[in-house]
Amino acid sequence: MTSFLEFIDQAIQWYNGYVGGYLILALLIPTGIWFAFRLNFLNLTKIGHAIRVVSGKYDVKGTEGDVNHFKALTTALSATVGTGNIVGVALAIYLGGPGAIFWMWVTGFLGMMLKYAEVTLAHKFRKFNSDGTVSGGPMYYMEFGLKEKIGKWAKILALVFASATILCSLGTGNMAQSNSMSDAMFASYSIPTWISGFAITFLVLLVIIGGIKRIADVTSRLVPIMAFIYILAAMTVIITEWNQIPKAFSMIITSAFTGTAATGGFVGSTFIMTLIWGVRRGLFSNEAGQGSAPIAHAAARTKYPAREGIVALLEPMIDTIIICTMTALMIIVTDAWQTGNKGVGMTVDAMNIGLHRFGIDGMGGHIIAFSILLFAFSTIISWSYYGSRAVIYLIGEKAVKPYLYLYGMFVFLGSIWGLDIVWHFVDMVITFMTIPNLIALLLLSGVVVKETKNYFKDMTRTHH
Repeated sequence: MTSFLEFIDQAIQWYNGYVGGYLILALLIPTGIWFAFRLNFLNLTKIGHAIRVVSGKYDVKGTEGDVNHFKALTTALSATVGTGNIVGVALAIYLGGPGAIFWMWVTGFLGMMLKYAEVTLAHKFRKFNSDGTVSGGPMYYMEFGLKEKIGKWAKILALVFASATILCSLGTGNMAQSNSMSDAMFASYSIPTWISGFAITFLVLLVIIGGIKRIADVTSRLVPIMAFIYILAAMTVIITEWNQIPKAFSMIITSAFTGTAATGGFVGSTFIMTLIWGVRRGLFSNEAGQGSAPIAHAAARTKYPAREGIVALLEPMIDTIIICTMTALMIIVTDAWQTGNKGVGMTVDAMNIGLHRFGIDGMGGHIIAFSILLFAFSTIISWSYYGSRAVIYLIGEKAVKPYLYLYGMFVFLGSIWGLDIVWHFVDMVITFMTIPNLIALLLLSGVVVKETKNYFKDMTRTHH
């Protein structure tokens, strides 16, 4: 069994190293730039409007949909604010050096445009199920939006995307999260991974059998609490090393283009490694362009597709540009990135070094363990919804229950498998979703531009 898993792992690594990583680079950043210019950098100019929409200023009673703007945002955010913000950032720095964070920012900034485009399209092409709930996402805008442009290939692209979404729900949204949770529980409290795995699986199944409304209720309470606790702790550490902040930013920017020489426990990286790891972990963190968040946003109550797109562009800003930057600064200003620890251990080191200045010892592991538990748990329950919508698209509503039990089994498997194979699998399946989605976004960019113009024309006319 071990040698078979090793063979699979090597094949996955070959694909990630020579195919997937370069395909993502070739598509993700250029597509983000394309939308930024076509839509006049609306990711900078419309942030105020986005905040007003989320606060409920434009909510209208009786509009079709399952959840309001705030709950759609928190459901999608709970799926994106996950272990990528704690473990993923540390892995990016471990493998690509501090410069990887610059490319993470670029991915986040352009990701705001991609998120806007994909969510606008998902809302425009959504459909209502027999029980009154909404199904939407890239598989629907591929099938119905691209039919005239590429004929039968539209349905094929949609089937590839939906299949990849199921795989991704088991990998990105599930195994990577339960792996980090059981890893954190073992590192902090020496709890065997199988015990953590069993407990997490039980709790996950308890929530996900309840569907989107229960998921939205749980996540809308969890996300603000968990983000606040983690940001507060990270800020405390960064403030203790405030005189190192300019140096940290300088290191991030200069090594983004040169790679980083080997120092301390860090093995060094080249420019291309820095770029690839920054983009890869940035994409894992905010999922912009991957096509997952549009599945949650399609359920929002609004008659304007572009309005929900505006809400969605806040996600990469909160997730990558704010929360990931906190983790990165904490790791760099404390020099934890040179300890030689990998993944969660590096972030725990940073937290411990920073809090030690306040005379608080040994709390870093507890804060990180608690943050990972909340971040990862909310990601697991949100991704079960994404996977179930893909199952409905491919097989039908009757297959959702069996899928959810299969999902529970993968929560357990992720808990007990090794870290490397889980993350390699995650990097691979992300590309299976992202590549078809980016192709669809480019082909449908005219629809996005039209929806945007119509929406802001209506806003001006009604003075909303």
